[in-house]
Amino acid sequence: MMIDTHAHYDDTAYDCDREEVLRELRASGVTQVIDAASDLASFEKILSLVHRTSGEDGESTQGESPVFYAALGIHPENAKEWSGKVREVLCRKKRENPKRIVAIGEIGLDYHYPDPPREVQQRALEEQIEVAKELALPIVIHSRDAAKDTLDLVKRTDAAANGGDIHCFSYSRESAREFLELGFHLGIGGVLTFKNAQKIKEVVEYMPLSRILLETDAPYLTPEPFRGKRNSSAYLSYVVKAIAEIKGVSAEKVLETVNENARSLFHIEE
Repeated sequence: MMIDTHAHYDDTAYDCDREEVLRELRASGVTQVIDAASDLASFEKILSLVHRTSGEDGESTQGESPVFYAALGIHPENAKEWSGKVREVLCRKKRENPKRIVAIGEIGLDYHYPDPPREVQQRALEEQIEVAKELALPIVIHSRDAAKDTLDLVKRTDAAANGGDIHCFSYSRESAREFLELGFHLGIGGVLTFKNAQKIKEVVEYMPLSRILLETDAPYLTPEPFRGKRNSSAYLSYVVKAIAEIKGVSAEKVLETVNENARSLFHIEE
């Protein structure tokens, strides 16, 4: 059994064969997936997956695919989209789907490109953290080229009050220590298998297994030996193997622990 804590099966990369892909995931041992939103338009696409895979509509694929859960929020690249209206929609969707929306995300800061402006991203992040607190939900943070500002903002807002995940963690061991001390989990995915991923390997070696979340970010960041192809939760086993080798434990121990981490943080069912 494998739980993918961060994927994007609503992405257009799966439009031509989505149902086939989901059946393949189940056959490969993936039982649950958290699909993370990027903008308002993705909310409905993700919730459609949630309802179809959880037996909550007439076209259910329950038993044929993993059970999906949702993380809803506005990605920092789309921070200009955040508004009071989007906030209302998010809160309403949570009321309508109390057990299926398990986090606010992915939200955060991305300074790789100059737009949206940093202050716009920071405001959207801070206001979405407020929503997470109101709804008593953990947060899923996207942070790229913004370690200091992300740390400063989440400290100031007590963002991990209900738990949190620094998705696709890419910073140093020292940054990992600071996020862990604040109560965050760290999402580890396919990048760990890359030959040039020494920094992340050091982080995995340093951090406790009890704070690792397994993720793909599918369709992106595909692990070796499939790097460059469309990602799939079926490839999680390659990440598990890499973690096990670094930590000096069995793959079974890694899976048992990271699955429990996911269930505990996101309050999802076995």
